[in-house]
Amino acid sequence: MATLVLHGVFRVQVRDLVRVLVWFLVLDAVSPLFPRESGSRELKELNGIWTFRADRSPNRNQGFEDGWFRRRLAETGPVIEMPVPASYNDITQDSTLRDFIGWVWYEREVLVPARWVQDQGLRLVLRVGSAHYYSMVWVNGVKVMEHEGGHLPFEAEIGTVLRKDPGSGCRITIAVNNTLTLQTLPPGVIMHFNDPTRYPEGYFVQNIYFDFFNYAGIHRPVLLYTTPRVYVDDITVVTDFSDNMGFVSYVVSVGGASTSTVKVTLMDKDGQCVASSTGLTGVLKVVDVNLWWPYLMHQNPGYLYSMEVRVTASDEKSTYEDVYTLPVGIRTVNVTKSRFLINNKPFFFNGVNKHEDADIRGKGLDWPLMVKDFNLLKWLGANSFRTSHYPYAEEILQMSDRHGIVVIDECPGVGIKDIRSFGNASLSHHLSVMDELVRRDKNHPSVVMWSVANEPAAEMPPADFYFKTLIKHTKDLDQTRPVTFITDSNYARDKGAPYVDVICVNSYFSWYHDPGHPEVIPIQLNTQFENWYGKYQKPIIQSEYGADAVAGLHSVRASGFTHRVPELTMGSEVNAVFAVCQDPPVMFTEEYQTAVLRRYHGVFDQKRKEYVVGELIWNFADFMTAQGTCGSKGLTRVSPGFTLRVSRHGNGAGSALVKLRLLTPTTNQLSRTGLSNSC
Repeated sequence: MATLVLHGVFRVQVRDLVRVLVWFLVLDAVSPLFPRESGSRELKELNGIWTFRADRSPNRNQGFEDGWFRRRLAETGPVIEMPVPASYNDITQDSTLRDFIGWVWYEREVLVPARWVQDQGLRLVLRVGSAHYYSMVWVNGVKVMEHEGGHLPFEAEIGTVLRKDPGSGCRITIAVNNTLTLQTLPPGVIMHFNDPTRYPEGYFVQNIYFDFFNYAGIHRPVLLYTTPRVYVDDITVVTDFSDNMGFVSYVVSVGGASTSTVKVTLMDKDGQCVASSTGLTGVLKVVDVNLWWPYLMHQNPGYLYSMEVRVTASDEKSTYEDVYTLPVGIRTVNVTKSRFLINNKPFFFNGVNKHEDADIRGKGLDWPLMVKDFNLLKWLGANSFRTSHYPYAEEILQMSDRHGIVVIDECPGVGIKDIRSFGNASLSHHLSVMDELVRRDKNHPSVVMWSVANEPAAEMPPADFYFKTLIKHTKDLDQTRPVTFITDSNYARDKGAPYVDVICVNSYFSWYHDPGHPEVIPIQLNTQFENWYGKYQKPIIQSEYGADAVAGLHSVRASGFTHRVPELTMGSEVNAVFAVCQDPPVMFTEEYQTAVLRRYHGVFDQKRKEYVVGELIWNFADFMTAQGTCGSKGLTRVSPGFTLRVSRHGNGAGSALVKLRLLTPTTNQLSRTGLSNSC
């Protein structure tokens, strides 16, 4: 009998998997299944150019006082065009809009197919993938929903509104406010300046406690979709295997009917049925199972089955049928005292931290950029990333599922530094965010661990109760994945560490600490690992490390002759310029970045033999930060600017070094052929 084990916290036999699924059902219906077309469902994307207006009134409240949602936005005053999805900050040449804090208004008039409105047997749902930070939505002047949080989807059924006056069309108005407070996630504070000799009247700024730009707007797709009146509301799967037999335990939630018939069919990649069942709950048994494996851990990574759920119900008027197909990867995740296991095999996180960030579109979902980034990840030989420091778009997780890229899924709990952010209001909101996140991402095989925060003030007294409650809540929601948070606190005083399953620690030796002295890295990094493991006896991931670099800035003097350098040319026949005069590396040069990485890597290679289970470099690619002379971490941050590892337009020495490292079998858990090395 196969068993799931998580650091001694629980043991679940296969026969009990359905009981485990009940934990998922406590979640409120905040964000249901990702919209997919089928024979019973249609979808209309509303991406493109929307009408836009920022509320520049002193109190940012004119839009509500004048009821901008009651009429066409162009009738309320000057408007501009705004792309969706995209952050609004970098779209115009207006610096006041780039740094705008407060309510902005979006509007789109949509042609809805007449049959959607006329068919009383259809639900018509408006869905927003995400908008930062607080959102209110109206349809034809009628408020249909509001949502707090900048990174998760929200939706409402709007058929009733449209059917009240079928000839009125569909005018969608969305108001978005990016103001952050000490109780939001992430937190922030508004600072008012009243000195008339230095500041204009009513002047204020938004202070934040995190090192990335506070982009705002509608960041992910907006769409309309239909379902029958009786529909598949939610699906939860938990997977396991024993020898060559796979198990897919499922729970189906049906909306719109108290009784219904449910048929579940599991198909392989060729569309062949491999298992089927009936009923709202069940266990599908798959003979000769193809497991979901991470990239480079198997010759066929990211294998996905398709689970078709077909719901049928009748009333006195009609018969309804809904079909929804969910991709399913069969795999297990376990944690021991010193190992992270996927499918009972040791897994090492050779990966990166990322940001949803790019020129012009800010945090807006961008398909070309997403595909490019995954190509770069695989070029590097990376097998994983962390969604630093907020939930990423569902489309990104779907791509991770398909490519076998492992994900640490992080909520937007970044910048919890002020003691007032540990209060009951903050905790209540944090719990709700985890509800939404787990409900949204619970079925992604690529998601192997939840992260509830990044670098909080975990040494403060209230942090103990806060993280004990938060982590227990997350484990109650999902008993199949470990839970962590990312810490930079002192190992002996960190009040949240006792409750996590994996220690994730950030450190920047010779950068934020002892800057300019990479020679201290081996001593300090070894001490760090020994201290954390000695106290907690849990596997450790180096969740951030690195050094900033300005692309093309060097501390070498090159001569004119050439020499073939295989390490720099990746073994090609191209000759490289040979530097005959190597000056000592200085900070912000590519040579200093490389020196720092080499020192870290030497320690990682030793400690992975014991209890270190991952290294995630900061950062995968360039990202924007707020303007300033120092930034929150002193003069060791280019501001505004970037922490570079990979440039999407060309790569430097740091990324070349990491590519060599991650693709070398002696330093990677997995060989180039995809066959697992013993460890």
